[in-house]
Amino acid sequence: MKKTIVIYGSSTGTCQSIAATIASAIGAEAIDVQNLSDEVINNNENLILGTSTWGAGEMQDDWYNGINILKAIGLAGKTVAIFGCGDSESYSDTFCGGMKELYDAVVDAGANVLPGVSIYGYSFDDSEAVIDGKFVGLALDEINEDDKTESRIDAWIESIKPSL
Repeated sequence: MKKTIVIYGSSTGTCQSIAATIASAIGAEAIDVQNLSDEVINNNENLILGTSTWGAGEMQDDWYNGINILKAIGLAGKTVAIFGCGDSESYSDTFCGGMKELYDAVVDAGANVLPGVSIYGYSFDDSEAVIDGKFVGLALDEINEDDKTESRIDAWIESIKPSL
């Protein structure tokens, strides 16, 4: 596996905990997006980006500065995978929508974005993070479906590992 880093934005600690789990499973470091720098991006070929979803399907606030850094540097030649946290019951119409903002930004920055997971097995009404029946990354709901988190992470990691 090429040099990989997990970068997350977390307000309540949920996304941070998931980032740590993913990083541990692939033998990578996890850092808060507040610590993102040109050096971090330049020293890693693979970026795994995670955000929680807030408001009307928006990414975690710290990511707005992080997105500017990613765009300024450019991600041509980088491989990116995305994961997101949301609440499929209380925010069923914007579930994990924050992932879409990350997705659009890294696509615009020239990254090779790995495919997300199928919406099969999820309970929600709508999400901007769904394209052609798939989320743009790994969607997780630690509030209502925490019993599925471990198996979803494991399956996702197995699916993206060959590309990292």
